[in-house]
Amino acid sequence: MEKVKKTFFTSRNIATLAVLLALVIVLQAFGGSFSIGLITLNFSLIPIVIGALVLGPVAGALLGLANGMVVLIQVIMTPTGFYAVIWANSPVVTSLICLVKTTVAGLVGGALFRLISRKNTYVATFVASAAVPVINTSLFVLGCLCMPDTIRLFQSGLEGFDGMNIFIFICVGLVTFNFFIELAINLIVAPALHTVYRIVEKQFASKSKKKKPQEEGNDNLS
Repeated sequence: MEKVKKTFFTSRNIATLAVLLALVIVLQAFGGSFSIGLITLNFSLIPIVIGALVLGPVAGALLGLANGMVVLIQVIMTPTGFYAVIWANSPVVTSLICLVKTTVAGLVGGALFRLISRKNTYVATFVASAAVPVINTSLFVLGCLCMPDTIRLFQSGLEGFDGMNIFIFICVGLVTFNFFIELAINLIVAPALHTVYRIVEKQFASKSKKKKPQEEGNDNLS
């Protein structure tokens, strides 16, 4: 535990995490998504991926949790459409869906990047960028399957979907377009995220090199 505190909770990491945390909150709460017809372009997962790449799985999980908390607050304060139905009928499962899916997505995305980056950071960036929306959507689907009666209630109010298999309805009626759009967005920006990662890593490395001679000089004086 002491080692984790020294390696992660440094002033540099805390400052970087604070900036990404602010970005997560702003994007999720004040315009991180844009609707074009039935399709929603969601950019709020990008800072989670950045945190997972630059700071590791712990930061990815913390940023994912922050994202989920903002979503949950939005669901509670201004429930509309699908979220109004599931919050009114299954508040506990709805809360878990909001909090767990992005938290786990950030954690796993960071872990995958850390593992694969030992061989190739470019490939690792694409894998982590894809993993975050895939895990986020998968856990959303799993959560919906945990409240079948609520989903059927919502489904019954939609023309053309009443009587459809619940799993097919969730995949086709709730997540298909948004999932592929989120995945496409993350993959498109993956090269830029890799560039951000390399820039940050170089800055961190240069600061570490500057610090070591100073520490050695202090040791000699003592």
